[in-house]
Amino acid sequence: MTTGTCLCGNIQFRLDGPFQMMMHCHCSRCRKHHGSAFATFVGAAASRFEWLAGSDTIATWTGSNGFPRYFCPTCGSVTPAPNDSSEVRFVPAGNLVEDCGARPEMHIFAASKAPWYRITDAVPQFATVPPGFPDANIATEMRPPSTADAIGGSCLCDAVRFEIDGDPLLMVNCHCSRCRRGRSAAHASNVFVGFDQFRWTRGETHVKVFDLPGAERFGTNFCDICGSDVPRHSRKIGRVNIPAGSLDTDPRIRPGYHIFVGSKAPWYDITDALPQYETLAS
Repeated sequence: MTTGTCLCGNIQFRLDGPFQMMMHCHCSRCRKHHGSAFATFVGAAASRFEWLAGSDTIATWTGSNGFPRYFCPTCGSVTPAPNDSSEVRFVPAGNLVEDCGARPEMHIFAASKAPWYRITDAVPQFATVPPGFPDANIATEMRPPSTADAIGGSCLCDAVRFEIDGDPLLMVNCHCSRCRRGRSAAHASNVFVGFDQFRWTRGETHVKVFDLPGAERFGTNFCDICGSDVPRHSRKIGRVNIPAGSLDTDPRIRPGYHIFVGSKAPWYDITDALPQYETLAS
C-alpha cells in the first residue's frame, strides 16, 4: 500500500498495486501546472484507490480544452481527481510517500519539452502519445513577453504573468521531498534572479502564498485560480525563486547541478552528467 499527500498534508490518499503506465508528460500545460520540467503520473486500479482526507476541499480549474486540473487550495500541490469513474486512477507520483515499485515507461509529448531540459535516459519517447492512444491534441500555452529581450512566464490560466530582465543568476534541480510534493513532480527546477530583475506584469493579486509550517524558509506560491506554481520572493536568500516550468521563453540558462539527491524519488534516475550533492551544494 502506497500513500500520497499534498505539501501541507490536508489532502491524503492511498493506493495499492499492481501499478501501471508510469509516464513523464512534457506538454506545456503539465509543465505550467506543476512548475516543473515535466509531470509524472502513475496508475492503479480504481478499486485499489482510497481517499484518506481532504477530497472535498480540492479545487478545480478547467481549461478551454475541457480538461480539468486539480490542486490543493492551501498549498497548491497537484492532486488526483476528487471524483473519477475511470477504471484506472492516475496520481501525481511526486506526492507519493513510499516507493510504489513502478518505474517510468515512457516520455509523452516529448516534442513539447522545455528548451532547458534534456532527456538523457533510455525510456522510450513519443512526440505526442504512443500509437493506439487517443491524441489529446494539447495546444501550446507559451506566451511571449510584452518587453523586448525579457524572459517571460505565466500560469496555466494566464491570470498571472511576470517578466525577468537580464540573465538569471542560477538554475538548480532540487530533489528534496518538500520540492517534490510542492511541485507534485520528480524534482523542482528553480531559476533564481535578483529582486531588481523581476516584475509582475499581471495578476499579482491572484498569487497565493503558502509558508510551510516549521520550515525556516520553504513555501510555495501559486495561482489561486488554476493552481499553477509561480515565482516566490525569498527574502531570506535575497532572490526570487522561479519555477522553471512556468517560463514561456528560454531562460538563457541551464541547470547547474542537482541538490538533495539523498532524498530523490526512488522511481526517478538521474542520468545526466551534472554534479550531484546529497544535500546542499558545497
